[in-house]
Amino acid sequence: MIAYGDDGFIKKRYRKFNIKLKKNEQDDYGMMKEVLNRRFKRAIQEKDNYLTFPDLVMVDGGKGQYSVARETLNELGLHDIPIIAIAKGKYRNSGNETFFHNGKEFKFIKNDPTLFFLQRIRDESHRFAISAHRAKRKKGISKSLLDQIDGIGSIRKRALLNHFGSARAVESASLDEIKSVEGVEEKVAKKIYNFFHE
Repeated sequence: MIAYGDDGFIKKRYRKFNIKLKKNEQDDYGMMKEVLNRRFKRAIQEKDNYLTFPDLVMVDGGKGQYSVARETLNELGLHDIPIIAIAKGKYRNSGNETFFHNGKEFKFIKNDPTLFFLQRIRDESHRFAISAHRAKRKKGISKSLLDQIDGIGSIRKRALLNHFGSARAVESASLDEIKSVEGVEEKVAKKIYNFFHE
């Protein structure tokens, strides 16, 4: 989720949502419903309104995503917040987007500044989502690789990651380099080296 205001993108209001309900993990509509529920239920509960209500909600997708978003906000009593869904063109090419709002669909002419503005917001949400996925995947890799080695507790793992920067760098390190890490004695260093080189 990203946010945009009078002064441009509001990065401190960007949020990443991990899907909590297992049944929603492979369900686009289910994920959207869960995220919107979590975002707006919290805004309703917070009387001091740290989370403000936006002037407009924009969702990535077509008619189906629009309907789910509208239904979710309506269930929360937020009938007045307008929603627009933005769907890529038939050949997924920029400039051929279709917009959905209140049961109607419409397109902008190719060089309309409003189209460029909405594309910019959509592209920023994609950029943010992709960087979040990459970071999560990278974290998962470094976690799983070092956690698979017997005798590597959290303290040694932290020392290795601080020294090398990533699990991949530990993998390509020489035995002497691994031995040079504080708290990693020769026997453990050999175990780590052999794990990656057997």
